[in-house]
Amino acid sequence: MGERPGIRVFHSHEHPCGYWPDRLTRDLVLDPEDPSLASLYPSTLAMGFRRSGGHVYRPHCDGCHACTPVRIPVAAFVPNRSQRRCLARNADLSVEWRPAIRNDENFSLYQRYLSARHHGGGMDSPAPEEFDRFLACAWSPTQFLEFRRDGELLAIAATDVLPEALSAVYTFFAPEHAARSLGRYAILSQIEQARQTGREHLYLGFWLATHPKMDYKREYQPLEFFGGSRWQPLTSRDVPATGRAIHPG
Repeated sequence: MGERPGIRVFHSHEHPCGYWPDRLTRDLVLDPEDPSLASLYPSTLAMGFRRSGGHVYRPHCDGCHACTPVRIPVAAFVPNRSQRRCLARNADLSVEWRPAIRNDENFSLYQRYLSARHHGGGMDSPAPEEFDRFLACAWSPTQFLEFRRDGELLAIAATDVLPEALSAVYTFFAPEHAARSLGRYAILSQIEQARQTGREHLYLGFWLATHPKMDYKREYQPLEFFGGSRWQPLTSRDVPATGRAIHPG
Protein backbone atom coordinates (compact mmCIF):
# COMPACT_ATOMS: atom_id res chain seq x y z
CA MET A 1 0.00 0.00 0.00
CA GLY A 2 1.22 3.49 -0.81
CA GLU A 3 1.65 6.19 1.78
CA ARG A 4 -1.25 8.50 2.44
CA PRO A 5 -0.60 11.88 0.74
CA GLY A 6 0.30 14.76 3.05
CA ILE A 7 -0.24 18.47 2.73
CA ARG A 8 1.43 21.47 4.31
CA VAL A 9 -0.53 23.32 6.99
CA PHE A 10 0.11 27.00 7.67
CA HIS A 11 -0.66 28.96 10.83
CA SER A 12 -1.91 32.43 10.00
CA HIS A 13 -0.98 35.61 11.85
CA GLU A 14 -3.42 36.95 14.41
CA HIS A 15 -6.12 39.18 12.96
CA PRO A 16 -9.40 40.66 14.23
CA CYS A 17 -12.13 38.09 14.79
CA GLY A 18 -15.08 38.45 12.46
CA TYR A 19 -17.48 37.15 15.11
CA TRP A 20 -16.35 38.65 18.42
CA PRO A 21 -14.90 42.20 18.05
CA ASP A 22 -12.98 41.97 21.33
CA ARG A 23 -10.98 38.91 20.26
CA LEU A 24 -8.16 38.05 17.88
CA THR A 25 -8.16 34.93 15.76
CA ARG A 26 -5.67 32.67 13.99
CA ASP A 27 -6.36 29.94 11.43
CA LEU A 28 -4.86 26.67 10.36
CA VAL A 29 -4.82 26.88 6.56
CA LEU A 30 -4.07 24.02 4.18
CA ASP A 31 -1.64 24.84 1.39
CA PRO A 32 -3.90 26.35 -1.31
CA GLU A 33 -1.35 25.56 -4.03
CA ASP A 34 -1.14 21.85 -3.25
CA PRO A 35 -2.49 19.78 -6.19
CA SER A 36 -3.91 17.17 -3.77
CA LEU A 37 -6.19 19.68 -2.01
CA ALA A 38 -9.25 18.74 -4.07
CA SER A 39 -8.91 15.02 -3.31
CA LEU A 40 -8.23 15.67 0.39
CA TYR A 41 -11.07 18.14 0.82
CA PRO A 42 -13.78 15.63 1.85
CA SER A 43 -11.59 14.22 4.61
CA THR A 44 -10.67 17.70 5.83
CA LEU A 45 -14.36 18.49 6.33
CA ALA A 46 -14.53 15.42 8.53
CA MET A 47 -11.66 16.93 10.54
CA GLY A 48 -13.53 20.16 11.21
CA PHE A 49 -12.16 22.30 8.37
CA ARG A 50 -14.17 24.70 6.22
CA ARG A 51 -13.76 26.11 2.70
CA SER A 52 -13.86 29.78 1.77
CA GLY A 53 -12.92 30.40 -1.83
CA GLY A 54 -9.74 28.43 -2.53
CA HIS A 55 -8.76 28.26 1.15
CA VAL A 56 -9.52 25.36 3.48
CA TYR A 57 -9.12 26.47 7.07
CA ARG A 58 -10.01 25.92 10.70
CA PRO A 59 -9.82 28.53 13.49
CA HIS A 60 -6.96 27.81 15.90
CA CYS A 61 -7.05 30.61 18.45
CA ASP A 62 -5.10 30.95 21.67
CA GLY A 63 -7.45 30.48 24.62
CA CYS A 64 -10.68 30.37 22.60
CA HIS A 65 -12.54 27.45 21.05
CA ALA A 66 -15.81 29.23 20.31
CA CYS A 67 -15.88 28.23 16.61
CA THR A 68 -17.24 24.70 16.77
CA PRO A 69 -17.56 22.62 13.56
CA VAL A 70 -21.06 21.13 13.28
CA ARG A 71 -22.89 18.80 10.92
CA ILE A 72 -26.34 17.22 10.63
CA PRO A 73 -26.73 13.43 10.28
CA VAL A 74 -29.50 13.80 7.72
CA ALA A 75 -31.12 10.36 8.09
CA ALA A 76 -31.98 11.13 11.71
CA PHE A 77 -33.18 14.72 11.19
CA VAL A 78 -36.84 15.48 11.94
CA PRO A 79 -38.06 19.07 11.44
CA ASN A 80 -39.54 20.80 14.47
CA ARG A 81 -42.79 22.79 14.42
CA SER A 82 -41.16 26.04 13.32
CA GLN A 83 -39.25 24.28 10.55
CA ARG A 84 -42.42 22.56 9.33
CA ARG A 85 -44.10 25.95 9.09
CA CYS A 86 -41.14 27.20 7.05
CA LEU A 87 -41.45 24.25 4.68
CA ALA A 88 -45.17 24.92 4.22
CA ARG A 89 -44.59 28.65 3.68
CA ASN A 90 -42.20 27.92 0.82
CA ALA A 91 -44.01 25.00 -0.77
CA ASP A 92 -44.65 27.15 -3.85
CA LEU A 93 -40.94 27.39 -4.69
CA SER A 94 -39.10 25.27 -7.23
CA VAL A 95 -35.69 23.91 -6.22
CA GLU A 96 -33.02 23.09 -8.80
CA TRP A 97 -29.27 22.50 -8.95
CA ARG A 98 -27.33 24.77 -11.30
CA PRO A 99 -23.62 25.23 -12.12
CA ALA A 100 -21.79 27.59 -9.77
CA ILE A 101 -21.22 30.22 -12.43
CA ARG A 102 -21.81 33.93 -12.00
CA ASN A 103 -24.35 35.60 -14.26
CA ASP A 104 -26.22 38.90 -14.20
CA GLU A 105 -29.19 37.40 -12.38
CA ASN A 106 -27.42 35.70 -9.50
CA PHE A 107 -24.88 38.50 -9.07
CA SER A 108 -27.68 41.07 -8.83
CA LEU A 109 -29.34 38.97 -6.12
CA TYR A 110 -26.01 38.73 -4.25
CA GLN A 111 -25.55 42.52 -4.41
CA ARG A 112 -29.06 43.19 -3.11
CA TYR A 113 -28.60 40.72 -0.27
CA LEU A 114 -25.28 42.17 0.90
CA SER A 115 -26.54 45.73 0.58
CA ALA A 116 -29.48 44.91 2.87
CA ARG A 117 -27.64 42.68 5.36
CA HIS A 118 -24.24 44.39 5.57
CA HIS A 119 -25.02 48.02 4.72
CA GLY A 120 -22.03 50.22 5.49
CA GLY A 121 -19.92 47.30 6.67
CA GLY A 122 -17.57 47.13 3.70
CA MET A 123 -19.29 44.10 2.13
CA ASP A 124 -22.27 45.90 0.57
CA SER A 125 -20.68 46.75 -2.81
CA PRO A 126 -19.10 43.50 -4.00
CA ALA A 127 -17.22 43.34 -7.28
CA PRO A 128 -17.90 40.44 -9.65
CA GLU A 129 -14.50 38.91 -8.97
CA GLU A 130 -15.23 38.94 -5.22
CA PHE A 131 -18.33 36.84 -5.88
CA ASP A 132 -16.20 34.37 -7.83
CA ARG A 133 -13.40 34.17 -5.28
CA PHE A 134 -15.67 33.72 -2.27
CA LEU A 135 -18.23 31.14 -3.38
CA ALA A 136 -16.20 28.72 -5.50
CA CYS A 137 -12.76 28.03 -6.90
CA ALA A 138 -11.27 26.04 -9.75
CA TRP A 139 -11.12 22.76 -7.80
CA SER A 140 -14.19 23.00 -5.54
CA PRO A 141 -17.20 20.73 -6.21
CA THR A 142 -19.60 23.65 -5.83
CA GLN A 143 -23.12 23.90 -7.20
CA PHE A 144 -25.84 26.51 -6.73
CA LEU A 145 -29.14 25.28 -5.32
CA GLU A 146 -31.63 27.77 -6.76
CA PHE A 147 -35.03 28.65 -5.34
CA ARG A 148 -37.56 30.24 -7.67
CA ARG A 149 -41.20 31.32 -7.65
CA ASP A 150 -42.80 31.48 -11.09
CA GLY A 151 -39.33 31.80 -12.60
CA GLU A 152 -38.18 34.61 -10.29
CA LEU A 153 -34.92 33.83 -8.50
CA LEU A 154 -35.46 34.28 -4.74
CA ALA A 155 -32.46 32.52 -3.18
CA ILE A 156 -29.28 30.55 -3.84
CA ALA A 157 -27.52 28.13 -1.52
CA ALA A 158 -23.91 27.71 -2.65
CA THR A 159 -23.20 24.09 -1.78
CA ASP A 160 -20.18 21.81 -2.07
CA VAL A 161 -21.41 18.46 -3.38
CA LEU A 162 -19.20 15.64 -2.11
CA PRO A 163 -19.55 11.87 -2.49
CA GLU A 164 -20.79 11.28 1.08
CA ALA A 165 -21.93 14.73 2.21
CA LEU A 166 -23.06 18.21 1.27
CA SER A 167 -21.40 21.29 2.75
CA ALA A 168 -23.37 24.53 3.06
CA VAL A 169 -21.01 27.29 1.93
CA TYR A 170 -23.20 30.41 1.81
CA THR A 171 -26.83 31.35 1.23
CA PHE A 172 -28.12 34.65 -0.12
CA PHE A 173 -31.68 35.65 -0.90
CA ALA A 174 -33.98 38.47 -1.96
CA PRO A 175 -34.19 40.76 1.11
CA GLU A 176 -37.77 41.76 0.27
CA HIS A 177 -38.78 38.13 0.92
CA ALA A 178 -37.22 37.89 4.37
CA ALA A 179 -40.58 36.84 5.85
CA ARG A 180 -40.25 33.52 4.03
CA SER A 181 -37.20 32.59 6.19
CA LEU A 182 -35.31 31.59 3.06
CA GLY A 183 -32.05 30.96 4.91
CA ARG A 184 -33.80 28.37 7.06
CA TYR A 185 -35.57 26.92 4.05
CA ALA A 186 -32.24 26.57 2.23
CA ILE A 187 -30.82 24.44 5.06
CA LEU A 188 -33.95 22.29 5.18
CA SER A 189 -33.71 21.82 1.41
CA GLN A 190 -30.03 20.89 1.59
CA ILE A 191 -30.85 18.32 4.27
CA GLU A 192 -33.49 16.81 2.01
CA GLN A 193 -31.21 16.87 -1.04
CA ALA A 194 -28.53 15.04 0.95
CA ARG A 195 -31.02 12.47 2.19
CA GLN A 196 -32.52 11.85 -1.25
CA THR A 197 -29.09 11.20 -2.76
CA GLY A 198 -27.91 8.86 0.00
CA ARG A 199 -25.41 11.25 1.56
CA GLU A 200 -24.79 11.01 5.29
CA HIS A 201 -24.24 14.58 6.44
CA LEU A 202 -24.83 18.23 5.80
CA TYR A 203 -21.89 20.27 7.09
CA LEU A 204 -22.91 23.68 8.45
CA GLY A 205 -19.50 25.17 9.11
CA PHE A 206 -18.95 26.71 12.54
CA TRP A 207 -21.47 27.11 15.32
CA LEU A 208 -20.84 29.77 17.97
CA ALA A 209 -22.87 29.39 21.16
CA THR A 210 -24.81 32.55 22.11
CA HIS A 211 -23.61 34.45 19.03
CA PRO A 212 -26.59 36.39 17.62
CA LYS A 213 -25.86 35.40 14.02
CA MET A 214 -24.44 31.89 14.47
CA ASP A 215 -26.35 30.24 17.34
CA TYR A 216 -29.29 29.40 15.01
CA LYS A 217 -27.52 26.23 13.86
CA ARG A 218 -28.43 24.62 17.18
CA GLU A 219 -32.06 24.54 15.95
CA TYR A 220 -31.27 21.61 13.63
CA GLN A 221 -31.37 18.41 15.62
CA PRO A 222 -29.77 16.01 15.93
CA LEU A 223 -26.58 18.03 15.51
CA GLU A 224 -23.04 16.75 15.86
CA PHE A 225 -19.94 18.75 16.79
CA PHE A 226 -16.25 18.03 16.27
CA GLY A 227 -14.53 18.24 19.61
CA GLY A 228 -10.97 17.92 18.39
CA SER A 229 -10.70 14.17 17.90
CA ARG A 230 -14.17 12.85 17.08
CA TRP A 231 -17.72 13.86 16.19
CA GLN A 232 -20.28 13.62 18.97
CA PRO A 233 -23.87 14.73 19.63
CA LEU A 234 -24.42 18.34 20.59
CA THR A 235 -26.66 18.52 23.65
CA SER A 236 -27.76 21.30 26.00
CA ARG A 237 -24.89 20.53 28.37
CA ASP A 238 -22.44 21.46 25.58
CA VAL A 239 -23.70 25.05 25.40
CA PRO A 240 -21.46 27.28 27.53
CA ALA A 241 -23.01 30.39 29.04
CA THR A 242 -20.20 32.61 27.77
CA GLY A 243 -20.06 31.30 24.23
CA ARG A 244 -16.33 30.74 24.80
CA ALA A 245 -15.74 27.08 24.18
CA ILE A 246 -16.74 23.49 23.97
CA HIS A 247 -13.91 21.56 25.50
CA PRO A 248 -12.34 19.15 22.99
CA GLY A 249 -13.28 15.54 23.54
